[in-house]
Amino acid sequence: MAIDHYYHLGRSGLRVSRLALGTMTFGNKGIRGIKGAWGSDEQTARSIFQRYVQAGGNFIDTADSYGEGLSESLLGQFVAEAGLRDQVVISTKFSNSLQPGNPNAGGNGRKSMMRAVDASLRRLRTDYIDLYLLHTWDRVTPAEEVIRGFDDLVRAGKIRYWGLSDVPGRAQTWAELHGLSQPACLQLPYSLVERSIEQEFVPLAHALGLGITAWSPLAMGLLSGKYQGRDPGEGRLALDQSGSGLGLFTDRNQRILGILHDASATLGRSMAQIALNWAVSQPSIASAIVGARSVEQLNVNMAALAFSLPDDVLLDLAEASRIELAHPYTLFADDYQAGVLNAGVTVGDKPDGYATRTFLPKVTDYAFGRSRM
Repeated sequence: MAIDHYYHLGRSGLRVSRLALGTMTFGNKGIRGIKGAWGSDEQTARSIFQRYVQAGGNFIDTADSYGEGLSESLLGQFVAEAGLRDQVVISTKFSNSLQPGNPNAGGNGRKSMMRAVDASLRRLRTDYIDLYLLHTWDRVTPAEEVIRGFDDLVRAGKIRYWGLSDVPGRAQTWAELHGLSQPACLQLPYSLVERSIEQEFVPLAHALGLGITAWSPLAMGLLSGKYQGRDPGEGRLALDQSGSGLGLFTDRNQRILGILHDASATLGRSMAQIALNWAVSQPSIASAIVGARSVEQLNVNMAALAFSLPDDVLLDLAEASRIELAHPYTLFADDYQAGVLNAGVTVGDKPDGYATRTFLPKVTDYAFGRSRM
């Protein structure tokens, strides 16, 4: 793999880099409703963008709520300066409100969608968006309203493809049934720390030909190792007495970090590179979204594509990051299927070439706590 080797996003014809450049940090302004600001000033953000496209990267992720629109504005400026609009794939998102007090400035409804896409087009300095995503499910708007809206935007030429971020997996079959443009991808959290999508979304994406773009593949920086040695009861990754924080300093995650640390010493690769390599190599993961606060950090992240993980490391990581299955997923596990459902009878996989939907990736093994080998 390399940053300038491109893969189709799901079953679509859109070709993207295996590592997408995340621009939530562009502008150093933060996100409304989330405490604090972080990231890169304009000059640093421009350097990060230039390095990414210089290396051959073409997939750039943003959202209208990142920096209250500043991320989109800077990205549009950088793309225009470089004259690269046709070369890059711009992905942006809507759902979060940028107008306090306006009840229709957020959510998934048609009014919000149409307002948001026009505002994003202006900030991005373009007349089309390559990949437009619903950012967060609002639990109210009917799925058919969302899908009709996306289809109208495709037909109007304002977007080329669409997808869903952090939503229930229920829209694709409705779009297919009604002859509408179908989603190209799902954007979901995925890392060695967060593997819950393997229980439902990975098999769903595999069956329907959806590419998964993984956000936070380094688990908010935990898997980079930079928090090692810190007090596990302090900081934004911990849970303090008020109940805030992400609660990532668990015994399970410490075991994962230990294996990453040992593998880093053995392979001569950083912990972040090993964690990114693992994530982007998993079934149905089309691309992993990586952010950076500096060009140096971006270079380290992009080098995650330059090697393959040995089988023993994959097995150790799979065991340490195994997730506890909730019902009914326990009924799909190997031991239940073999011992109860099949009554001890060996049932083999279909031979290569048997499947008729040729767009599906070849997956030897996925989900339920196991890694593909």
